[in-house]
Amino acid sequence: MNHRIAAPGLPAAVLFDMDGTLVDTERLWQAAAEQVADRIGRPLTDADMPHVLGRPSSYTAAHLHRTGGPAAFDPVALATELDAAFAARVAREVVPRPGVLRLLDELVAAGVPAAIVSASSRHVVDLVRKALGEDRFAVTLAVEDTVRTKPAPDPYLAAAAALRVEPHTCVVVEDTPTGVASAEAAGCAVLAVPSTVPIQSAANRTVLDSLERADLALLAFLLTSAERN
Repeated sequence: MNHRIAAPGLPAAVLFDMDGTLVDTERLWQAAAEQVADRIGRPLTDADMPHVLGRPSSYTAAHLHRTGGPAAFDPVALATELDAAFAARVAREVVPRPGVLRLLDELVAAGVPAAIVSASSRHVVDLVRKALGEDRFAVTLAVEDTVRTKPAPDPYLAAAAALRVEPHTCVVVEDTPTGVASAEAAGCAVLAVPSTVPIQSAANRTVLDSLERADLALLAFLLTSAERN
């Protein structure tokens, strides 16, 4: 494979989680999960959130079924229903997170490719890419595109491969512990901007409260700091 060589001092690529990072959809996903859970008579609790936020529909559906969902409801059918409920909410209500469009445009101007790397379905990823501007992204990865999804490293490894860059030359922007685990397992430097679940700073990981505080200079610094560690 021929790998793209990053411009000196800049990330070779910036790989963005989608839900809760690029767009304000974690609340939409949670609302969709609550809608489906209520329908099957198994309302969500706070204890369910690690099995909902940052997870693909198949995982959440299996969790609902395993922890009290009526046997009459098939997990595959529940996953399909979750996807449909979420896609409908995204189409109506998708909103970019603060600072996202400015940061994406800065990357475009500098010639640094951006990717969406999501545990959501292809239909939802395409809706969000269109809403944010298709030309802002060189690559998109949806849950269907890898055998394993987050927290396995596969999605970020696949995105780097599609962009022909090495994972350690990329910065990942994530909002959940599940996504952070995926990015770090892939060997990427991480900028975490938590949306609903707290994330602690760690080696090769920086935590901000908003992407309004992020720019290309910061991403470049994170990468060079990771390379020194």
